[in-house]
Amino acid sequence: MAQSKVHVKKGETVVVISGKDKGKKGKVLSVNPKENRVIVEGVNIVKRHTRPNQQMQQGGIIEKEAPIHASNVMYVCDSCKEPSRRGKKILDNGKKVKYCKNCGAEID
Repeated sequence: MAQSKVHVKKGETVVVISGKDKGKKGKVLSVNPKENRVIVEGVNIVKRHTRPNQQMQQGGIIEKEAPIHASNVMYVCDSCKEPSRRGKKILDNGKKVKYCKNCGAEID
């Protein structure tokens, strides 16, 4: 099975567009292209019951972010601060760049 390409990268700001955390913004902590899932900071918090071990001397209930499907998040433009899609265009000098479809600003 071919690996699908995820439309967001690690470190980008995204907003959740569906699900229980709809409307929340956060930074992408990790991307799993094999399962087409992303982990977003402060979104989809789950409780994990852990036993005491070498790394954590004290066990207990830990809250951490769980992965959500990549189709449920949308990129937030740095310049216009709104959720938007990205397009690709070729400049006059032949360089390929991504741009925000809302404001037209170049990305990266």
